[in-house]
Amino acid sequence: MNKKAKTAISPTRTEDYPEWYQQVIKHADLAETSPVRGCMVIKPWGYALWENMQRGLDKMFKETGHRNAYFPLFIPMSYLEKEAEHVEGFAKECAVVTHHRLEPDPETGGLRPASPLEEPLIVRPTSETIIGAMYAKWVQSYRDLPILINQWANVVRWEMRTRLFLRTAEFLWQEGHTVHATREEALEETYKMLDVYADFAENHMAVPVIRGEKTAGERFPGADMTVSIEAMMQDRKALQAGTSHFLGQNFAKAQDITFQDQNGEVAHAWTTSWGVSTRLIGALIMTHADDDGMVMPPKIAPAHAVILPIYRDDEARTAVLEYCHQLRDQLQQQAYAGRAVEVEIDDRDLRGGEKKWHHVKRGVPLRIEVGPKDLAKDAVFLARRDTGEQSSVPRQQLVDQLGSMLEQIQQSLFDRALELRQQHTAEISNEADFRSYFTPQNAQDPEIHGGFALSHFASEQDVQPLLDELKVTIRCIPLEDNEQPGTCFLTGKPAEKRAVFAKAY
Repeated sequence: MNKKAKTAISPTRTEDYPEWYQQVIKHADLAETSPVRGCMVIKPWGYALWENMQRGLDKMFKETGHRNAYFPLFIPMSYLEKEAEHVEGFAKECAVVTHHRLEPDPETGGLRPASPLEEPLIVRPTSETIIGAMYAKWVQSYRDLPILINQWANVVRWEMRTRLFLRTAEFLWQEGHTVHATREEALEETYKMLDVYADFAENHMAVPVIRGEKTAGERFPGADMTVSIEAMMQDRKALQAGTSHFLGQNFAKAQDITFQDQNGEVAHAWTTSWGVSTRLIGALIMTHADDDGMVMPPKIAPAHAVILPIYRDDEARTAVLEYCHQLRDQLQQQAYAGRAVEVEIDDRDLRGGEKKWHHVKRGVPLRIEVGPKDLAKDAVFLARRDTGEQSSVPRQQLVDQLGSMLEQIQQSLFDRALELRQQHTAEISNEADFRSYFTPQNAQDPEIHGGFALSHFASEQDVQPLLDELKVTIRCIPLEDNEQPGTCFLTGKPAEKRAVFAKAY
């Protein structure tokens, strides 16, 4: 009888995927729940990861002409009421401030709210309305356009069922808000920012994505069009990893964003908005982590490598530590993917195995062990987190090949994730196969299902009852390689394009 392989994370992905996800976050020291219901504390290792993601995206935003600004956390309720479809879409998630101070409560001996506000304030669920109010002041002439602004901020959406990084009441994000003179310019912006998100997901996060347009039922409230990037997680569910919205003139009309065009006539502007959030960290975990913990893509990892000194006495300690510091200095003189290589030395007074697993679970791309025997050979013992490969490597070889090693790890993570998606994407053309594909294949594990289905459909209304029954959603209508007309998998009616159907987070 085969003994079960020991793993650092319990349960494993196959045993209980949702609990495995929570345990990876815990053991990788990324975040934990807070005393405030539905909110999380992002710990230093997790926040360093977010900072690297933020830095990379911010650079890409600025390279495409955008600048950062900051707008208020509080939004007057009347601002949301101006755009009926928008407020309806967010009404159930809004946190509302109704008082502006506290006073002693003589009945309980505690505190109670006092001084009601003349108008309730909404803690921003998104900032279209408050930013639009400012744009209405700033835009007078076509010469004032375009306005290309991004905001790094926190938002609040009152979620009842929360999961760290994926869905919390408060989360961190960026939200871009732009204003344009013409419809064509606004549409170009919408697609441009989707491409930025896809580039970042694939080339920095090593997460392959599908770029596509949302159906009317999945569209951002108040938008004329929403496009998104969709990624497959290891449990074959989809995760929306970023969205870009063409808002048309809806918000401009609601907020009176007008300008005098080149013909001297007054016209309403065209606007967009786009955003990604700390949900991307959830995407990273569910794309790359394994049963031993987190696996970090080198381009955004908080540290590229960790050096573990190994010694048994003070004499060996002195020599080994000197060697480790010299090696770290050599490695940190290099750059990888536009940033200096970051190397940690872990000389804590812990057993070697305990230190090793600490960094395995945190997902550091390269682990470098150095002991007296390695010094004698001017070598190190090197381990890759993505494959688990281990070998003795001459010191100079490590220094010379560090960049290529990190790039190999980056590429291998992307290739592995892409292979998973390709293996679990099927073209489905009839109801029976569609039902079978999304019906759990194992009564003991209701989460096991097909993956992504590529199917033609004629009407969102026609297919929605079946989707509700199977707990499947239309993720997007792919923007690429999707010009083959066919017939709806459910009704047999003519259909112009296929959509990606999946169970989703």
